[in-house]
Amino acid sequence: MDFIFIIVIGALWGSFANVCIYRLPLDKGVVSGRSYCPKCKKKIIWYDNIPIISYLLIQGKCSKCKKKISIQYPAVELLSAFTFFITYYFYGITTTTLLLIILGLSFIIIFFIDLKHFIIPNSLTFPMMILGFIKSFDPNLNSLFPDYVNSLIGGVFGYGSIWSIIYFYKVVRNKEGMGLGDAKLLAVIGFWFGWIAIPFVIFSSSIVALISVLPSLVDKSKKLSSEIPFGPFIIIGCILFIIFKEQYKYILFG
Repeated sequence: MDFIFIIVIGALWGSFANVCIYRLPLDKGVVSGRSYCPKCKKKIIWYDNIPIISYLLIQGKCSKCKKKISIQYPAVELLSAFTFFITYYFYGITTTTLLLIILGLSFIIIFFIDLKHFIIPNSLTFPMMILGFIKSFDPNLNSLFPDYVNSLIGGVFGYGSIWSIIYFYKVVRNKEGMGLGDAKLLAVIGFWFGWIAIPFVIFSSSIVALISVLPSLVDKSKKLSSEIPFGPFIIIGCILFIIFKEQYKYILFG
């Protein structure tokens, strides 16, 4: 029963994440007003807004205008439910679970906003930097998290790494490369997981990004200079770090 409850709560928060994904890039309040269809602007009745279930019952179409609803909505709700489930499964009812759920929800919102709009809102990265640093003063946290010294170094190192790439790319190519949103996102990861996470995340996210765009480069639908949202790959790199942290530390330190 515990797991069912956690999954339901996760799906509900996924519904809120969808609101953030839609409204934040438009500078609209995420808690003001009921949800509405982005096509016909009609307010959504509560029973058409039950996470995942309503999408299936109304066959992925607005009950008013019958326009198709993006698959993103149930996907985000499922992803959120899975995040809640897997975190609770490994860490139980702990502060670590609460922190990782907050980080996970933020990552989901950032992932889909950057994927669609090529932006990473400061309203998400700045609070996550602050929370990542503040939590590092708790000596009883899971070993997944660093102390405040490593957290501070990680935040500066994370931001500085991407900023340096941006600076040198601009000097060499005389044009913008990556965005500062990516630098802030990597700073978030540094504050949360320490400096040790940064090289792993940069390397793994670059490899995943290269693999994902390789087919487009081969069929020439994209060029090496084409703009891609890098935030989602940084998030994937961070998830890989969390999964393989112990193996990574063993390789570095034996």
